[in-house]
Amino acid sequence: MKKKLALLLAAAMTVASLAGCGEAKTQPEAQTQTKETTTETKTETATEETTSEATGSVYYLNFKPEADEAWQKLAADYTAKTGVEVKIVTAASGTYSETLTAEMGKSSAPTLFQCGNEEGLETWKDYCLDLSNTDFYKEMTTDDFNLKGENGEVYCAGYCYEAFGIITNKTLLKKAGYEVTDIKDFASLKKIAEDIQSRKDELGFAAFTSAGLDGSSSWRFSGHLANMPLFYEFRDDKVTSQPAEIKGTYLDLYKNIWDLYINNATCAPNEITAKTGDESEAEFFNGKAVFYQNGTWEYANLTKNGMTDDDLCMIPIYCGAEGEEKAALCCGTENCWAVNAKASEEDIKATLDFMYWVVTSDEGTQMMAQEFGPIPFKAAKESSNVFFTNANDLIAKGNYVVTWAFNYTPNVDAWREGVVSALQQYSAAGGDWSNVEKAFVNGWAAQYQAVNG
Repeated sequence: MKKKLALLLAAAMTVASLAGCGEAKTQPEAQTQTKETTTETKTETATEETTSEATGSVYYLNFKPEADEAWQKLAADYTAKTGVEVKIVTAASGTYSETLTAEMGKSSAPTLFQCGNEEGLETWKDYCLDLSNTDFYKEMTTDDFNLKGENGEVYCAGYCYEAFGIITNKTLLKKAGYEVTDIKDFASLKKIAEDIQSRKDELGFAAFTSAGLDGSSSWRFSGHLANMPLFYEFRDDKVTSQPAEIKGTYLDLYKNIWDLYINNATCAPNEITAKTGDESEAEFFNGKAVFYQNGTWEYANLTKNGMTDDDLCMIPIYCGAEGEEKAALCCGTENCWAVNAKASEEDIKATLDFMYWVVTSDEGTQMMAQEFGPIPFKAAKESSNVFFTNANDLIAKGNYVVTWAFNYTPNVDAWREGVVSALQQYSAAGGDWSNVEKAFVNGWAAQYQAVNG
């Protein structure tokens, strides 16, 4: 399965510089406080399983809160085997950029960090080690998702692939009298969602989970959902680099799906400003709604909370675009590792050794498959994540991949703040949709100007 997804995602790279990680609000949100665990050095437990002679230590600034527990355990296992100290710090939700900036200013700065798009690379390039001659890089099976310098330096390694769409509870959908195959486009999704919502008291569940605009949830809509109008506009205009301006050609599609979300949900539109990501997730795994917009990274959390593959599938985000019945999931990566070139030689070696172990050892590849799905490394294990199966199946049928156009967003945090503010006014206070359009189009031009002068 991972080979199929690697191929389909490579094909999806019609939009250049797809990787976009490290943007504070594009990350999946699951926690609200920074977590830190330093594994104890246990040199007496080092075994013959490792060939590392590193005397340095590793400090990984993780940006995926939902994977914190898995990283902490893996780091402890590595320390037990090698005696090398590994510290995992997970940035609080929505604060990765700020946390990275603060931590890089310290004497004990991260040795491994996230740098996922061209804007991030421009900011942190001087801190990014060229990975092209490392043993870690030689384990990679594709170069398509790596970020490179002008002379071909591999500064950021895309270490996994992801997809997002509308996660669907098939069991509840069937209880409401429908099958997944009944949903083919926006018109059919709207008809089914509105029918479910009209019978929510009888059924005991709503159509959609809350479209929370709290900071722990708003990235799903100012980033991932915003990708829909951006993708179709950029596809039409054959955009291959960050544009200084956008036209907002397909913002009516954005309104279509947003209105469907907020008017057929577990809460009223005027309540979404305070609704969090955790609340939306809990509504879904507790059977309070049929549909939940999120990504492949949610699979582990949902199955940990009692859901099974029989319950789960992911469908495309239908919004009314012409020909969207042939759309697949939104596929790409935000996950790129960079090694701090300004760290000590010992810490750089320790970090590269740790990265190599993560992508080659049974322990590391098993964790990566469970938490991240397909990874582009020779020793990668098959993922049990059903959402990747859905992605492969859609592509196998000849559907087009919706690439991650949102990675072109200029001054991303500021632009998204403007979009969220406009969505809040429109949804919670009965505002005018034109303000959302202005936040999109005028905000894009303003933020591009702010960054580029």
